[in-house]
Amino acid sequence: MIKKKNSLNQKYIKNLVKNAILEDLRPNGDVTSQLIKNKKKIKAKIISNQAGIMGGLNFAKEAFKYSDKKINFKTKTKDGRKINKGKVVAIITGNAKGILKSERVALNFLSLISGVATTTNKFVSKVKGKSCKICCTRKTLPNLRLIQKYGVRLGGGLNHRFNLSDEILIKDNHIAIEGDIRKLVKKAIRNRKGKKITVEVDNLNQLKKVMSLKFDRILFDNMNLNNLRKGIKLSYKLYETEASGGITLKNVRKIASTGVKRISVGQITHSVPAVNFKLEI
Repeated sequence: MIKKKNSLNQKYIKNLVKNAILEDLRPNGDVTSQLIKNKKKIKAKIISNQAGIMGGLNFAKEAFKYSDKKINFKTKTKDGRKINKGKVVAIITGNAKGILKSERVALNFLSLISGVATTTNKFVSKVKGKSCKICCTRKTLPNLRLIQKYGVRLGGGLNHRFNLSDEILIKDNHIAIEGDIRKLVKKAIRNRKGKKITVEVDNLNQLKKVMSLKFDRILFDNMNLNNLRKGIKLSYKLYETEASGGITLKNVRKIASTGVKRISVGQITHSVPAVNFKLEI
């Protein structure tokens, strides 16, 4: 289907758009647009109703092309660009029925991907000047992880692991089940098979138990700023550092000021507001 788990190609886009269109058309098609004359040609504009970061133009284009290959979709900006309220992002010309049939699906893709990119960019802007990167998590909409992680990159963020196969990430529940964090990390090191190892800790005692072991990253989960600074001071020469848990636009800069190298934010995928677009004829 796709060359890499975290990259988009045209085949993936076509398949995802096809399923979205069919979800909107089954079982009887667009029964309202059937009332319009068959050969009616129109020109329409897609306009942003708010400022943000553009994302999803290739998905929108494919949505219209799925309904009618003769539809012309001309972009007026590019994914990743900042757009202002009222910006015309694309002009569509062609068969009216085809344009109306694909309108909502196209706008949904634009709204979702641009929404992720825009919220991500707000977090990235907050930590500007700090040696810290904003990362996404696996808290994504089911079956839409790839496009949400694409939106994160458009907004200037980094992709965390794509799925459970990508790296070993020892979290609180693994530790609770095993009962011994040091023993668990040792087992991970023996079985790493080239995978990166991240160890999540929620207190400094856990950190001290594993500090003599060789792995890649310490993830400080829901730590207060004072303990986070202490943890980073203890570990920054040994491991890459990351913070997570309760990250908001109000506190992200303070967290970045501790010297942590990565901040993972679930909000940039699991609960982003959509960027509002409209199709105007």
